[in-house]
Order: sequence, then C-alpha cells, then structure tokens
Amino acid sequence: MTAVTALQTADWRRRIFALYDTVRVLPPAEGHNLWVSTRNELFAAHPASPLLPEDREGFSGLPVAPYDPAWRFELPIEGAAPERMEVETGTDGVVPFERIGLVRVPEVGSLDVWRLASYGGGVFVPVKDATANTSGGTYGGGRYLIDSIKGSLLDGEHTSGGRATLTLDFNFAYNPSCAYDPAWACPLAPLGNTVAAPIPVGERYGS
Repeated sequence: MTAVTALQTADWRRRIFALYDTVRVLPPAEGHNLWVSTRNELFAAHPASPLLPEDREGFSGLPVAPYDPAWRFELPIEGAAPERMEVETGTDGVVPFERIGLVRVPEVGSLDVWRLASYGGGVFVPVKDATANTSGGTYGGGRYLIDSIKGSLLDGEHTSGGRATLTLDFNFAYNPSCAYDPAWACPLAPLGNTVAAPIPVGERYGS
C-alpha cells in the first residue's frame, strides 16, 4: 500500500464517519436517502471506491431497496456464551472477534453481537438472510449492519433498564468491500449471524 493509497483510504473512512454522524441526527427515512446518495457519489468517484475500474463505467448507483420503517428495531443485547472468531484477511492479517451477546429480531431470529478484540475495538453485527446468493437477492457472504470501527453505528450503545441496547436498521445493511473487489478479504457472517428469514431491505447485490 503506497502513501497515496493509504491517504485515500483514510479519506474514504473520514467521509463515511461524517456521513453516519449526519444520518444519526436526521429522521430515519431522510437519513437513509442521504446515505444512499452519498454512497453512490463515493462509489462512483472516490479513488478508494471498492468498485473495480471496469465496473465504474456505466455505474448508475447501488441497488438499495426503498426505506421501510418496519425494519428498524431497538433491541437489548442479551447474554451469550463466550465465543471467539478469528478471520484471515488479505490486508490486516488475522482479525480476532469476541462474542459479547446477541439480539433477538422479531420474526427474523437471533444475531450474535461481536467485539473487535484488537487495536481500535468496535462492535460488529453482520447478517446473512434467506435471499443471500439468489438472483436479485443479497451478497452470498452476508451484509454488515454495524461495523463501528468504520463508523456504521446507528443511535449507538444505549442503556435501557440497566441493559445495553442497539439500534438495528436493516434498511442500512450494506455489502462488504469484498463483494465488489476480490482483493479484499472481509469478515463474513458466521452461523450465529445467519437467519432463515428473507430481509427485503438494504443494499442488494447484482442486477
């Protein structure tokens, strides 16, 4: 990675953090519109875009479903047995995660909540639903709901009745970079973040 590439990546992350800072203070549907339009601009023109050069030609926007408020939840983090996950990545070596609990999503199922157990910390919640790897569906490796080390945390870690809660808005589910560029090796949704229900909102994959 050259100095120029490193600075471009840092600028991408700065812009994504700024985007989520704005999204958090807007009404959810309005924030979602901004999230869609800003990400389209970044994917189309930013030098750190995960799109391959040949895929930028004719790019007209990411396939994102219209906002549906029924898919926004504030959920308590329940206890779960400790578990460790180590992910081999192409750029960051082996990245360790520790399970810190789980959330139960109505009519969807449970999702494990992970903590990045290395420098920077962070909360990580991926999801792989029934439409993964299907035509017009979602990315086969799953999508990210929360990856706080990269800014994508909505309304953040609250407490309710002495229990930590998370806001999960599936409308903001997005594909990891490896969905667009095979040079990236991303943490994908493990078994505890795979659900049998279809999730019809958020970023789709392919045409």
